[in-house]
Order: sequence, then C-alpha cells, then structure tokens
Amino acid sequence: MTAEELRELLLSRIRDVADYPQPGVMFKDITPLLADPDAFRALTGALVEECRRSGATKIVGLEARGFILAAPVAVAAGIGFVPVRKAGKLPGATLSQGYDLEYGTAEIEVHAEDLAEGDRVAVIDDVLATGGTAEAAVELIRRAGAEVAGVSVLMELGFLDGRARLEKVLRGAPLTALLTV
Repeated sequence: MTAEELRELLLSRIRDVADYPQPGVMFKDITPLLADPDAFRALTGALVEECRRSGATKIVGLEARGFILAAPVAVAAGIGFVPVRKAGKLPGATLSQGYDLEYGTAEIEVHAEDLAEGDRVAVIDDVLATGGTAEAAVELIRRAGAEVAGVSVLMELGFLDGRARLEKVLRGAPLTALLTV
C-alpha cells in the first residue's frame, strides 16, 4: 500500500463529531478505524515500520487511546510495551512527570523498573494536539535513563502547533504523524 493509499484509508475511517466534548470542538473519532480490521492492520503495520526504522527496543503507549495503538504494534514488532498512565493508576514504585494543560496541570507515570539505560523507546499515541502529554512522556523516558527513539502518532492537529513544542525536546529523534489535519 502506498503512503497516499494508507492516508486515504485512514482518513476514510475517522469520523468527525461536532461539538464534542464541548461546543465548538470537532472531535476526531477513531473508533470506526479500530472497528475495520483492514484499516487497523494497515495502521499497525505503518507504526511497526516507524518503530523498526528508529531501532526501538520498547514502545510506550500513552493513556488511553495510545494503549490501543501501541500494544498491537509492540506485539507485531516483537518488543516490549510499557504503559504510561495518569497519576495514581499504577501500583508500586513509579516515576512521574507533570505538565501544563490549557486549563490546569496533569501528571503521568510509568513503573520505575519498566524503562532503563540502554532502552530505545518509541512513543505512540493517537493524536498530537498541543504536545504537552508527549513532551512529558519524553522527559519521563529520559528521567528513567532510557533514550527516546521517536514519537509516532496517527493524527496531528496541525493548527494547534504541538509539533513545534515537541521538536524542541526531541533532540533530533523523529516525530512522525501518519495524518495531519
């Protein structure tokens, strides 16, 4: 499948939902894409290729839709999957990283023992919006002693300029968006 064919397939399976979760927001619903096995397989394959290109040895999936995308990629690529969760959701020793939102602050966590020096970690999520969550994940990975292999997302919301924010902290690691809307 060519890049353009992949793009058309993925776009055809993403539904716009007006005024969700609040008036004035156009939500990009990926559940039709996930429900279509051919589209989901094509998406997974494209993300596997990004991980292989970057030499990733582990994949971090960002809560919650990042889990849905990252776990099958890890299985297909034959590498470990590490969930990065909202604060307070993981038992045991964790590393945490705070970040700013448009309306406040948030915090994400990872099990302290799941990432280590020598790991090359690919970050996978569904959407790159303002870049805050992905930036926090990059910082968390580095604090664990691991290297960031790259960040891959299904969709980048270009009008929010998250790419500019994230590229500042990636230190040359690739940032790949399969779609930009």
